[in-house]
Amino acid sequence: MIYDITVIGGGPSGATAAEQLAKKGFKVALIDRAGRIKPCGGAIPPRLIEDFEIPQSQLVAKIKTARMISPTNRKVDIPIENGYVGMVDREFFDEYLRERAAKCGAKRFTGTFVKLSKSSQYTKVDFNNHSTKNISTLLTRYVIGADGAKSNVARNTIKDAHKIPYVIAYHEIIEAPKATSEYNPDRCDVIYNGDISPDFYGWVFPHGKSASVGMGTGINSVNLKKATSDLRTQAGLDKCSTIRKEGAPIPLKPLERWDNGDNVVLAGDAAGVVAPSSGEGIYYAMIGGKYAAEAVEKCLLKGHSKYLSLARKNFMREHKAVFQVLGAMQNAYYRSDDRRERFVTLCKDIDVQRITFESYMHKKLSRSRPIAHLKIMFKNIAHLTGMVKAT
Repeated sequence: MIYDITVIGGGPSGATAAEQLAKKGFKVALIDRAGRIKPCGGAIPPRLIEDFEIPQSQLVAKIKTARMISPTNRKVDIPIENGYVGMVDREFFDEYLRERAAKCGAKRFTGTFVKLSKSSQYTKVDFNNHSTKNISTLLTRYVIGADGAKSNVARNTIKDAHKIPYVIAYHEIIEAPKATSEYNPDRCDVIYNGDISPDFYGWVFPHGKSASVGMGTGINSVNLKKATSDLRTQAGLDKCSTIRKEGAPIPLKPLERWDNGDNVVLAGDAAGVVAPSSGEGIYYAMIGGKYAAEAVEKCLLKGHSKYLSLARKNFMREHKAVFQVLGAMQNAYYRSDDRRERFVTLCKDIDVQRITFESYMHKKLSRSRPIAHLKIMFKNIAHLTGMVKAT
């Protein structure tokens, strides 16, 4: 068998790319290692649910409120108007996406990537085959590298891929308690506190019968497990049973190049498409997988690898502005507890709340309220320069 495309990595990005291409009738191989569950809050916006036809059965919770908690424990609740944020359990959601790709015709292999080598006409993909316990080789025309942050495919094929900045995310999946004064199964809590994370944030995200409690940081000296333990204690969740613990690097900036101009294109975390400030990745992973699939499809139809570059061009055309704004927010507000305190104060503003969630729901900057944007700009300046108190 000679495959048109081999997708390495079966998370949301790789599974989406495999499904898209298999639907078009291409011969697709999907290689994924079994048993790996990525640490993730599990939030997906309505646009993802609609664009990728995610059934309601995959949602383990529907979030109606986001609570921002400041370093001094001030709480600002932001209602999600005219909608909700869906929550998924990555253990089951990712497998659902892989199975959906297989039903469309993608051939699944369980294993871990070893290396790529190019012959005159085809690319050889070597991987540790978990079924045979040996190295297996696939012949393919193109490769989509969707093997996560610090991607081995990227390191083997894309210059400077290893230089991308990261935070390390760690969370513990716990048995969720019944609703209490501190825990609400319909609310996500985001904790901006330097004692929990000096450069990112902590979270408590409900997943129905379970919940994700964790934090992220790019500072090596931070003890992630202790910080998460402290967060659980503060949130009144320290007595809840722990189901599993997970950690992984999360990229904070898209790579400058996603393809090697020949036979490989990246998607998802491998390409660095996790939103700054929020750390949101599932939607961007899946839309990145879609764009990678479209780029490879054009290469196959046109007979030229130059179209691989369309994956990054199309993604950045749609999402670059959002990434720039979120990156500026993170740089401005995550650097100290005083700034974090001011950020939570800013979140009390009704214009900030509405524009933030409009942008989140629809995955583009809201332009429907130009006066509100001007007000927010001046309020940002006032907070960052200390002209107003953080109250």
